[in-house]
Amino acid sequence: MKLARIFKREYTLYILISMLAICGNGHAGELISDYYQFQDTLRIDTTGKLPFPFKDQPAFGHTPKDSVNIFLNKPDNINYEIEYDAETGQYIFYEKVGKLNYRLPQTMTLDNYIDYDFEKSVKEYWKQRSNLHYLEQRESLIPKLTIGGEAFNRIFGGNVVNIQPQGYVEVSFGYQMNSTENPAIPERLRKVPAFDFDEKIQMNVMGQIGTKMNMRVNYNTEATFDYENKMNLEYTGDEDEIIKRIEAGNVSLPLNGTLITGASNLFGVKAEMQFGRLTLTTLFSQHKGETQTVETEGGAQITNFEISAADYDANRHFFLSQYFRDNYDKWLQNTAVPLSSVTINKIEIWVTNKSSNFNESRNIIAFQDLGEHDPHIFNEIPDFQENYGLPYPENVFPHNNANQLYQEMNSTYNGIRDSRQITSIMSQFSPGFVGGQDFEKVDQARKLSPSEYTINERLGYISLNTALNADEVLAVAFSYTSSGKIFQVGEFSTDGVEAPQTLVLKLIKGTNLSPGLPTWDLMMKNIYNLDTYQLTNDEFILNIVYQNDSTGTYINYLPEGRIKGHILLEVMNLDKLNKQLDPYKDGIFDYIEGITVNSGKGRIIFPVLEPFGKVLADSLQDPVLIGKYVFSSLYDSTQIMAAQDAEHNKFRLVGSYKGAAGSDIALGALNLAQGSVKVSAGGRELIENIDYTVDYTLGQVRIINQALLEAGTPIRVSTESEDLFTMQRKTLLGTHANYAFSDNFNVGATALYMHERPLTQKVNYGEDPISNLMVGFDTRWAKENMLLTKLVDLLPFYSTKTPSSIDFEAEVAQLIPGHSNVIEKSGNAYIDDFEGTKTSIDLKARQSWVLASTPQFQENIFPEANLNNALEYGFNRALLAWYIIDPLLLRNTSLTPNHIKNDKNQQSNHFVREVFEQEIFPAKETPRGEPTNIPVLDLAFYPSERGPYNYDTRPGIFSAGINSDGTLADPQSRWGGIMRSIETSDFETSNIEFIEFWMM
Repeated sequence: MKLARIFKREYTLYILISMLAICGNGHAGELISDYYQFQDTLRIDTTGKLPFPFKDQPAFGHTPKDSVNIFLNKPDNINYEIEYDAETGQYIFYEKVGKLNYRLPQTMTLDNYIDYDFEKSVKEYWKQRSNLHYLEQRESLIPKLTIGGEAFNRIFGGNVVNIQPQGYVEVSFGYQMNSTENPAIPERLRKVPAFDFDEKIQMNVMGQIGTKMNMRVNYNTEATFDYENKMNLEYTGDEDEIIKRIEAGNVSLPLNGTLITGASNLFGVKAEMQFGRLTLTTLFSQHKGETQTVETEGGAQITNFEISAADYDANRHFFLSQYFRDNYDKWLQNTAVPLSSVTINKIEIWVTNKSSNFNESRNIIAFQDLGEHDPHIFNEIPDFQENYGLPYPENVFPHNNANQLYQEMNSTYNGIRDSRQITSIMSQFSPGFVGGQDFEKVDQARKLSPSEYTINERLGYISLNTALNADEVLAVAFSYTSSGKIFQVGEFSTDGVEAPQTLVLKLIKGTNLSPGLPTWDLMMKNIYNLDTYQLTNDEFILNIVYQNDSTGTYINYLPEGRIKGHILLEVMNLDKLNKQLDPYKDGIFDYIEGITVNSGKGRIIFPVLEPFGKVLADSLQDPVLIGKYVFSSLYDSTQIMAAQDAEHNKFRLVGSYKGAAGSDIALGALNLAQGSVKVSAGGRELIENIDYTVDYTLGQVRIINQALLEAGTPIRVSTESEDLFTMQRKTLLGTHANYAFSDNFNVGATALYMHERPLTQKVNYGEDPISNLMVGFDTRWAKENMLLTKLVDLLPFYSTKTPSSIDFEAEVAQLIPGHSNVIEKSGNAYIDDFEGTKTSIDLKARQSWVLASTPQFQENIFPEANLNNALEYGFNRALLAWYIIDPLLLRNTSLTPNHIKNDKNQQSNHFVREVFEQEIFPAKETPRGEPTNIPVLDLAFYPSERGPYNYDTRPGIFSAGINSDGTLADPQSRWGGIMRSIETSDFETSNIEFIEFWMM
């Protein structure tokens, strides 16, 4: 094999072309003066006069002295102040630098000051007029155009076309030369020239045609989203014309109704016309926005939630030992005051280090059975069993000497302190003591800081801020006090075991999280995350509901059995107390911080381990009903399998919570269009800038009418924002007619048609494209009436003359739903597109494979597998090669070797030839532009040839030795292998079901 070193040089020459306007004046010449002569001695000036005298600025100058050549303006820190002295009746002029006088103050009488002020005002006025005249006369980059013709003047209201561009254009040209010093490439191909061209445009264009047509264009090549580039053409008719306005480009259709609110973020054409008292608005556009609604009450946002019982917060909350799990239900029989006598004093939590921070890292070995008593000891090694004869409470509470495992590791097998020896020492206990199950070895594990987790000191469980991945390890060391004694499980990093020695810890979660292992029970499955923070008890509502198959609705009780009619909150111990924490049920969720809820993290905690399992089964006590209702697979199967148990996965956690109160309402969108926000309170539409204000840039509404907040009136905010990510085309057509019978009474009618065209004919259920028609009518009558004022004046101690008014509004609308014909007339949607959701992992990449280690746990075939620190480990490894043949070798080109070129027998050999897609899938059509051949990973095995790291020389108990010619004896007993990693660690979540091989 030849290695080629490739060097790359880049020569880039950039020429920046720009336009600069430089204004200024200058003068070059010779300065001739009789006052400057060359002489041998210094002449003493006795005249007392300067050849160029500096004239002082008048104290009462109207404007600062002009800067001409050597005479400079005064600095900006010189301030002018005028004060009136009432005693002398004169005005005093000050010139100061800070608080110090720059020069002596000057005075002026009242009459002189009046004349001075008048003269100053006149000069400033004429100066402003002169500047304005200059700006008006200055020519634009594009001069005004005058188009003659009476027809043009009549249509556009004038003959002048005026376009005013603003912005900048930057264009850069570059020449780039790439030079590759590779001897395998011909000399003429080693240098590749190329032009480098780049442009940046930021432009705002204001245009006007006559007095009726206006144009506005905003364009930026570096805009992140398309909606940032806007274009609008507007034609405005005269008062007596039928056409009042025509808009093209970015338009909107705001409506005053609450049932049909109109739309913004449209791109199309809008026309407004008037026929007498009838006003007609018509729209043809593409809709580029999405509508959302936010509801608040008393300034606090109300959020509804619905969580499936199968969606517990997995891989985040863990018991520290089986002892704490066994006593959890008993300790929380009284949810107001836990009955636990345990207090956690200290804890260290270690996880797999997937970061680049090794400051708080140590080598660890974690054991599943550390600190456990029977019957929770899982391994079958006799030396690691229960320490019998311990007195109370040592025979009950978890601690390092609860069984013999920790003692043996500290004495007989203390070689585990060296991380490099752990694998060989632990291998002698297989198959009864397996890595990834009974123990985990982690090099450079990371210790979590206290800010990365929380601990319940009384109930003995931890909650991590970040959930663990399936391939991550969690281990702990902790100490606690109970019955007046201190117990410890695992070793702390401060216990005297110095790095790089290995720490012995308690394994909480391993890489093998199987439901059959004790570590599966340590993961809590009774905590649910609401995806929010800082919950409050104020108006927090939670219900447990069950989907009733007979009615198709959710009910908060089970319809049969001993608990028929009892709400599920009561059955699952979430309703045992009233608001005052007295032991009386009130039908409301018991909001107890740290017991049933974690307000800071937004989590619901059940005070029982298996609310939908064992607790429900104990309440029913009927085997038939238990099989029908109890969701036991939630606790004895993985979360993915439990979610697929459609027969029992019918429980939901539903409710709502109220956010922090305030006048600001976040809409969850940025850069909203003007007028796209509608706010109503109790069904009444509010008025912008009177009841509320809108920050359209930040997407925030502020309620400024305090009466609405104090009254707790439900407030509904609907808005429309730019849809940044959808590729679906949406068309909006509509018209709105309004007939004004008088200034006080009008009737309106609206019709809107929305049509969506999907990107593909396969659409998911719930995402089917709509084709809806909405029609509505509205009316409004308003009139001032002094009768109400007079009636109010009849009240004692009350008098007013403010006019009263009566406003009447009514609206009715109907939605006629439909769907796009693209998904056929009946409207087909895919509940699950199995073909579209199929994901394949290509395992043919040659560079991803490496030499395999000797297979373990097969002592009859590979007896040397446990000798991973000895030469015998590779005695039976034979030569194995893996490669992919380059198709260029089969093309008969200049790159094809001579011994292969035009050799049809060799090129058609199955070990060499190409494999085309049509051979494997005859009915498949290959898209144009895609390769028709399939890369093939070839493996060549030579059982008689020595493989890498095989130092076999003579026969022994592990191998048959070598022959005299250097080949391996007994080739049938030799092996070769390759292995690779798969980045997807959780096969069940990813629904990986099989490995597929195609062999020739």
